[in-house]
This record gives sequence, structure tokens and C-alpha cells, in this order.
Amino acid sequence: MKRLIQRGLMFGNLIPVAAPALVERYNRALEHLTGKRTALSDFHIDISGYSPEIGDELGDDLYLNENGCNRQFILLTTDQKTAPLLNAKFSTSRGILRQFIEENEGQLFALITRDAVAGELVNSVFSVSDPARLLDIRSLTIEADTTGGAVREAEKLGRLTDRFLQEDDAWFDDVLIAEMITIAKRTGDVTRNPVRLKQMEFKQENFWTAHFGGTYVFRHMDHPAIITGGDKSEFKGRGIKHVFDLGDRNQIAKFLEFNDLVEPVVKARGIDGAAILRQKMDFIVVDAAQEAGLDLVGATRRDIRALARRHADDLPSEYHALRHLVAWAEDGSKWPRISSEDPAYFYTLRAADVPDADLVNALLAQLSPKDVRQLFICHKELFYAAYATWSDTKKGYVADFLAREYAVDKAGARAALFGHDAPMEEPATPPPPPVSNPRDDLIARVGPWGAVPKRR
Repeated sequence: MKRLIQRGLMFGNLIPVAAPALVERYNRALEHLTGKRTALSDFHIDISGYSPEIGDELGDDLYLNENGCNRQFILLTTDQKTAPLLNAKFSTSRGILRQFIEENEGQLFALITRDAVAGELVNSVFSVSDPARLLDIRSLTIEADTTGGAVREAEKLGRLTDRFLQEDDAWFDDVLIAEMITIAKRTGDVTRNPVRLKQMEFKQENFWTAHFGGTYVFRHMDHPAIITGGDKSEFKGRGIKHVFDLGDRNQIAKFLEFNDLVEPVVKARGIDGAAILRQKMDFIVVDAAQEAGLDLVGATRRDIRALARRHADDLPSEYHALRHLVAWAEDGSKWPRISSEDPAYFYTLRAADVPDADLVNALLAQLSPKDVRQLFICHKELFYAAYATWSDTKKGYVADFLAREYAVDKAGARAALFGHDAPMEEPATPPPPPVSNPRDDLIARVGPWGAVPKRR
């Protein structure tokens, strides 16, 4: 993984912790949550406060996420909101933490000037050792406070203040007044500077989890389904009728189509679909070159495409299917019939403009793993696992490519691959009739993939 780390593709954008005061605050919070401390004098943390260096020191990558279920967190700075989440067990965790920080940024900034804020993403269950428990998760809340209990004490002072103002004889209650003064010395004037974190609840309807071989739960859909990389029989009779494993390609294709979750890359608006498919073809060549033991050191796109020409007969069927699709998009060639059984099928799709687009793109990345760029962007946990199994030559090529063509402009690359044009406003007058396009007419009649009927 050294190449990835050196190029900022792994453990990138973490927050450094080196000041002795911050290290001590972290230790107080760590001890408060787990009973452990670190002997390190400097380290890096992600959005949740997890440190890979401390994980290595403790021999426990889940020291803030016991059982991979209720993730605990330590906040030393609001800058953590831009950091990644390492060892993610649920796809929703990072977004929830970022929203919590942004919604409470002013209050958190005031609190962490004096102490670390420690907390937990609380599910309705404490273990997901059984699939039934996983599906019991419907929502989660966030519990957070400083290690000294500033929020708790401020709430207590607020209640005492209300009592002091409302009770007629409170002016003569020396015990009440003394207690208020004692707490106020620690919290400050909560009437002028209230210390309060928003009570936030987050729905957990559609998500991916690393548990059970990697599982996608799509509950909030017209046609709900579970798609798992593990044993699908474990989820039978758990309340969701349709359960597929990653080998059920036809069923997954129909699920995506029936819920309007995907669109063909070559038909998507606002992107160069043919160029994206050509890059996917290059990645397939790289994978084939790895299998053949060819050297890819310093290889350019021209070199990769020269390899494709020289070894065309040895390339897998995914490559040739995408080549025919590019020919249709660029030259008006015959529409290629690509069924969901074809290994190239999921390479031709991307998420439609839907609320769960990131989750859908993660699923598509897992179903088209040779597209290493999409795998890295949309499913980092799976990318790192796959990277560890590649040959040295493929590792070098992929690391160089991502550093050169993705890391320098992450936002631009994401927009070019997965962005959606804003919907056009209704014109004041009716537009002229559209010019008929034979390719569009074909898609309208039979659907883009033939084997999967288009809903009317």
C-alpha cells in the first residue's frame, strides 16, 4: 500500500495531531470511551477521530467501532468534517458525522477550544452478528459531550436557572444558588452563550454494510431488495422479499431497471459517454496485461491501446462489447445487444439522478471491478482489498493513473463521471417536434439492453 500512501490515495486528507495539548485531550476522550490510552506523541485522525497509527499500536482497527456497529467518535477540531472515514462498516456513517459537525459547528468550535468532544452513533442494536439484527436498524441518533461533561452540565444549569426564575421563593434558596454558581464557573453564562448540541436523528433506510460479505440494503424503494456478497439464504424470511447475491445478474439488472436507478453511460446527459467507455476499455486491457505478465511501467494511454491492438484476440469479452458500444455512439454503427448476462453489462451503466446515486454507483463498481477508477472513487474498501491482490506492475500503473488523472481534480473527475445536468426549465412556448433518431427509436421500443424489458 506504500504507493497509495505516498501519492495521497490512502490515508489522504487525515488531520495531524501533534500538539501535546491536543494529544492529551485525545487521550482523555479515548480513555473516556474505551478505557485505553495511546503512548504516541503524534498521529493522524479521520472524521471520526480514528487513527491508523493508534489502531496499529493497539492491534485493533476497530478500537472506536466495537463489533462494527455503533461507531464512537472523538472531535478535536471541526476541520475533521473534510477528512475521510477509514474502515467504514456502514456507507452512511461519514455523511452522518459530517452533517452533525456542520449543523453544530459553532457550538462544537466553542466546546473543543477547551476539551475534546466524544460521542457515539447509536443504532437501535448493539451487534449485527445475525442478519435479523442488521435489518432492525431503522434510524440512529448521535450522543455527544465533552469528556468533562460540559453539555450535560450546561443542560443542568439551564434547568436550575429556569427553576430559579419560576419559583417564588428561589431567591431565598441558598443551596440552589450555590449549585448554580458552582456549575456556572465551569460552563460560563448559558443564558447568553448556550451550550447545546442539536438532537439529530438519521433514517437508515438504504445503505451498504461490510457485514455478511458486503451487503446492500434497499428498503425505501418501489421494489425493495437485498443484494449480498455473502450467503443470501441468511436473509430469507427477514421481511424483504427479494434477496440476491452478486451472481444473480439478471435479477439485479431488473431491480435496478424497475426502480429507475440506472442509466446507460452513452445516453447520459452532460458527460462524454464514449470517452468514459474508452477508459473502461483501457482498464480491462491493463487487467488482461497483468494476467499475461506484461510490463506496464510508464505505460501511457497510447501504449495501452497499442497493447489492445496487438493482443485483440486475447482480450476478454467485456472489451469487445464496450468497443461495439463506442462504435455505436461515435460512428452510428449497429446497436450492440448486451444482455445482463454479458460480463460487460454493468460497465455500461451509471447511477441515475436519484437520492441514492452514491450507493448505486458503489454497487455498480462491485459488479464491474476491472474499472479501477470507479472502484476507487465509489467503493474504497473494496478497492483496497482488490489492490492487495494485484501484481506489482498493475499496482504501479493504477497508482500512477489515479494520482495523475483523479487526485489532481477530484471534484472535476467526479462531475465528469457521475454528474447530472440540472433539469431544464419549461419553455414559455411549445418546442418544435424532435427530429427522429433511429438509435433513440430503437431504445424506446426495446429498451437499451434487450434482455431487460423497459417499464412503460
